Amino acid sequence: MSSTAHSNDPSTLVQNPNGAVLPPGEPTHEAVRAGSGRSSMSGTITSEKNGLPEGEKKDDPKNAKDDAQDDDVIVVGWDGPDDPANPRNWPLKRKWTVALTVSSYTFISPIASSMVAPAASQIAEAFNIHHSFEGNLTISIFVLAYAFGPLILGPLSELFGRARVLQAANFFFFVWNLACGFAQNEAELMVFRFLSGFGGSAPLACGGAVLSDMWAPEERGQAIAVYSLAPLLGPAIGPVAGGWIAERSTWRWVFWSTSIAAGLVGILGVLTLPETFAPALLQRKAEKIRKQMDVEKGPAKEVRTIFQKSGQTKTFKELIVVSLFRPFILFAKEPIIQLVSLYLAFIYGVIYLVIATIPPVFANVYHERPGYIGLHYISLGLGLFIASQANARMLDKVYVALKKRNNGQGEPEFRLPTVMPGTILIPIGLLMSGWGAQEHVHWIVPDIGYAIIGAGMVLIFQGMQTYVIDSFTVYAASALAAVSFFRSMAGFGFPLFAPAMFSALGYGKGNTILAACAVAVGCPAMWLFWTYGKKIRGMSAHARKQ
Repeated sequence: MSSTAHSNDPSTLVQNPNGAVLPPGEPTHEAVRAGSGRSSMSGTITSEKNGLPEGEKKDDPKNAKDDAQDDDVIVVGWDGPDDPANPRNWPLKRKWTVALTVSSYTFISPIASSMVAPAASQIAEAFNIHHSFEGNLTISIFVLAYAFGPLILGPLSELFGRARVLQAANFFFFVWNLACGFAQNEAELMVFRFLSGFGGSAPLACGGAVLSDMWAPEERGQAIAVYSLAPLLGPAIGPVAGGWIAERSTWRWVFWSTSIAAGLVGILGVLTLPETFAPALLQRKAEKIRKQMDVEKGPAKEVRTIFQKSGQTKTFKELIVVSLFRPFILFAKEPIIQLVSLYLAFIYGVIYLVIATIPPVFANVYHERPGYIGLHYISLGLGLFIASQANARMLDKVYVALKKRNNGQGEPEFRLPTVMPGTILIPIGLLMSGWGAQEHVHWIVPDIGYAIIGAGMVLIFQGMQTYVIDSFTVYAASALAAVSFFRSMAGFGFPLFAPAMFSALGYGKGNTILAACAVAVGCPAMWLFWTYGKKIRGMSAHARKQ
């Protein structure tokens, strides 16, 4: 038969003929026996299940078995369960090198998002910005780009691979962040900030998916804990450096310094970030086999990967359209994505509201200089860091313990126990920081409140991000993109209304309202996920069933 066009779309998965859900890398015996000795190309004719993400939806098992026995079809998969080319089988040192590289990408972009906060007054003076809304917009517009970037970059990583998208987007961020330092008016700065934020959003869309590519569910908790810390720790650390740079130099060096750091991270990524997405890796393997077949005599054979349907033909345009619309489809059809998006949107909005209000609190209430104001972000960073280190050790331990109690069957909901303390810590921190500033007590009281807020946020983000990744394995990038859109919209909007709210209500009453909302949203959401999460996933067309 003639060779046909093939899809890279990971939605075209196939099922184990027995209907069992096996760990990644375990071939079905029927397909291996059917494929053994059938081709001299290499050991690439493998089972339909070999290397598939756990619990994903697959194609008709009858078709899978027929393809494995069809001499005109070469099914390309991993060379057995221990294939070193499979990212799940990479040495632990290599996995952690990749994880730390992705975390570096994820760290540098959020630093750029908030590092400009202490320099906002200088920018306002340079460009004659007199309205607080416009001043806050110079900070928030970067986060607005975080909302739209993952909707495009996440699906593209499922089409072209993670490494290419991450590296290209980081270069895009580097160019436009550098251009911010050369902006000559407010409009230029706004446009350049938005474009740099678009490029900087790629790690938020693809980073968690990279870790999912390399680790099984019971192993990935610690890696995701480190990765999830980066986008939260960055906004806390950035203003510390930004405050001193703005005081000792000019606001332009705030952008140039982060561009230098982004350039160094980009070089590190080129050297240490390989491709991890299984469909992309196997597609490259299939392309090599097709090239070998071109010079061989005999009838052409169909060559496809274990992630593709037999005889499926899709144009490049169709692939792009399907990939780009997947985050919207997930949000429209998946209650899990809707609920997680709502809750994380509120939490992300709160952290950017805190970032935006620290300068006026310590300038107007405590009358401090920009350099010293930036130091108060350390308290937020300490809370994030300490809670993250503790949670990194707990995520996998709690998951493994609950898995044993559940007869060895892991569930994404087993990530939620570590989230629940965060739903209590955030309201406590908001009350302490708000009323501490309102009553003009010692500055250490608001700082302790910020630390508690940071601890609560990292517990929630690490647990919920891991929950989404475990629930939507092969669609992790698109699922995270859908979640990222709404949380970034909140991160953009919250700081814009903060001055008006605190001016009308004061810091005490304003934070009390936020604390009440945190309790009203967080506690019912955790109960709903824990009680009905499995049932909701069972009705899903995209979520992992078990």
